[in-house]
Amino acid sequence: MTQGKNYALTSEEDENDFWGFAQDARGFFSPLGEEGWRQVEFVGSAPQGGLLASLDHVGGRRAVAGNAYLDVLDAEGVSMGSYFVNDVTVISVRPSPSGADLVDVTMRLWCDEAMPGSGWVWELIRTGRLTRTGLWHELDAAGRRAWLAVALWSHRYQRRGKSDAPAGTVFTMDGRHIVDEDSFYCALGEAINGPGGYFGWNLDAVDDCLRGRWGATPPFTLEWQHSTDARTRLALLLEIFEERGIEVILK
Repeated sequence: MTQGKNYALTSEEDENDFWGFAQDARGFFSPLGEEGWRQVEFVGSAPQGGLLASLDHVGGRRAVAGNAYLDVLDAEGVSMGSYFVNDVTVISVRPSPSGADLVDVTMRLWCDEAMPGSGWVWELIRTGRLTRTGLWHELDAAGRRAWLAVALWSHRYQRRGKSDAPAGTVFTMDGRHIVDEDSFYCALGEAINGPGGYFGWNLDAVDDCLRGRWGATPPFTLEWQHSTDARTRLALLLEIFEERGIEVILK
C-alpha cells in the first residue's frame, strides 16, 4: 500500500459534505461479516464533515454518519472508482501511527459491491503495474470474480480520453486460460480493452457494452485462439454472441 491519500469518503446526501481522505481502508475488501456488514478501519485520516461530527458519539445514535461514497484514488488523488456504502457508523477512534494529527477510525458499514480480494487489483492500477494482460490467469473462481468487479468499477478511469474501436474491428482473444464463464469475460475484456479491461461479466452486461462507450462498436469480429478446450462448455454463449453482432472465429 502506497502512503498518501488513497481513499476518500463523501456524504451521499450532500456532495459538498466531504468526510476526509485516508491512507488505507483496511478491511473494506475482506469477506462480508454478519448479515453483510463490514468493519473497516479508515487509517491515517483527518476526518471532516459528517464523519468528524460522529467521532464524539461512539456507542450512541449520533455515531451513525449516514450513507456515503467511498472512492479509490490514484497517485494524483483522482477517483479510479467509487463504491456506495450504507449506514457508516463510527465504532472507535484512536491516534494514528501514520502521522501527527491523524487518526485511525474504525467504522461499521454495509456494502455488497466490494468483492473480497479486490484491493490488490486496485493497487495494480494505482501504482501503474497493470501493464500486461493475463495477470488474472492464476486466480481462483472468487479471484476472477473480484478481478471482473474492479475491471467494471475502474472502466471509465482506465478508458478516459479513449474512443471506441470502429465497427468491423477484429479482436484477438487468447483462450488458453478460459476454464469457465468468468474467465471468458476476463479474456474478452482484455482482448477489447487491454490489461484489466472490461467488456461485460454476464450477457446482460455485454448487451450494455454493445451500446457504445465500452471500447468496441458492433458489428465486430472476435478471433478466439486456442478455443478447443472451452468451446464445448461455452457453445450457448457463442450462439448468443453471434446473435448480438459479434462474429466469433474459433482457432
